[in-house]
Amino acid sequence: MGFAGAVLLTAAALAGRFLALPGGAAAAVLAAGVAGVGLVVLAWAFAGRVMLTGEQDATWPRRTLLLWGAPLLAAPPLFSSDVYSYLAQGEIAARGLDPYAVGPRAGLGAASAITRRVSEYWQDAPSPYGPVFSAVERWIAGVAGENAVLGVLGYRLAAVAGLAMTVWAVPRLARIAGVREGVALWLGVLNPLVLWHFIGGAHNDALMAGLMLAGTACALTALGERLDSVRLGAGVLMICLGALVKFPAIVALAVVGVALARRRGASYPRLAGMGAAAVGVFVVVAVVVSGLGNLGFGWLPAMATSGSVNSWMAPTNWFGFLTGPLGPGTQTMIGVGKIIGYVFIAVLSVLLVQRQLKGQIGPVAALGTLMAVVVVLGPVIQPWYLLWALIPLACVVDVHRGRVALAGLSVVFAVVIPPLAGNFSGKIVQLVIGYVGGLAVVAATALIMRKIEVTSAAWIPSRGAR
Repeated sequence: MGFAGAVLLTAAALAGRFLALPGGAAAAVLAAGVAGVGLVVLAWAFAGRVMLTGEQDATWPRRTLLLWGAPLLAAPPLFSSDVYSYLAQGEIAARGLDPYAVGPRAGLGAASAITRRVSEYWQDAPSPYGPVFSAVERWIAGVAGENAVLGVLGYRLAAVAGLAMTVWAVPRLARIAGVREGVALWLGVLNPLVLWHFIGGAHNDALMAGLMLAGTACALTALGERLDSVRLGAGVLMICLGALVKFPAIVALAVVGVALARRRGASYPRLAGMGAAAVGVFVVVAVVVSGLGNLGFGWLPAMATSGSVNSWMAPTNWFGFLTGPLGPGTQTMIGVGKIIGYVFIAVLSVLLVQRQLKGQIGPVAALGTLMAVVVVLGPVIQPWYLLWALIPLACVVDVHRGRVALAGLSVVFAVVIPPLAGNFSGKIVQLVIGYVGGLAVVAATALIMRKIEVTSAAWIPSRGAR
């Protein structure tokens, strides 16, 4: 069922991208895409029942990930067109311009085929990403040029590399937290959000998360009875590289630093020393990477670019949306809400670090919780941001209610935006028809599956029967 859903979604995305369809046909294609999404989500729910009963080992979700993810490799960008911004930023860097100072419209021209694919929100925005990802962008642009298909494939392969690191890291983090590896892989890696946004959307969050999680797993496993300094150094380096893709990965460096401080005495002076050392290591890595990439340090102020968009999903923006029209203005009050969010992030982060230092919360749980604080109280929330916290939390949640809550949240965010990337403003009728048609197919499939399950159970002899 999951494979069929992934194939249906891919076929719908290809039809929507390469065929000029009238309104009715476009709604039918959208309905097919929504049905594909729903079938994968439904199959994932059935897979969870299998994993939670302990009937399959950790190999099964890995194989299933390959099966469900393979068709998505052939799809055009799904759910979001951010990958076209990556193409534009890479082409700007390949032409010798500064991607941290020049946006796609100014750097490539409004008539460029690459610029026209970039969302209007980002056509004048410089790159908000770190020097590691900017180097990846420039390399892909050097290979693909202005060939959008080849460029998207390059970013998808980079995302798959990040996903492979995540698949390697999750079982190790689950073992540290005492959680079954297969369940963690099902909830954190086979998750529809991973399929949609790491593979289908080719987001650089896949590379950030892979480096962050693999580095954390490497570093924490080095803190055994005997300190493995080589493995610890490799883990810290990977975390720093992840933060130089997208800065929130720096949270993992704090978690590892606290774990090392606990190993050496769990005192505040030790914590301060570890914090200073972590900052020093990150600065050195950032200087070396920026120097080798000839990109300078323009990425430091440019990191705030992504927060310039008013995200309706971010709770910190709701304050402005609700109170702005009644007072000094929506944008002003959204700015106030963002500042409040930053303050809460700082306060809650200090409290969580203290809890980890005292042993009241484990390092993997600390990583997931800190990431959840950063996501929920940050200035922007996108569905794929949820994975920053969800994947490490999947490695530590061993209570049924907790797993159900994470799974339910994943389902909601898996269907909250249309699967076919594009601008659907002014297309309400098409969206309604697409979602109603797609959900009808999924509902009928669920009823059929339920009937098959009940019928099969009736034919299976009870335990002890001959």
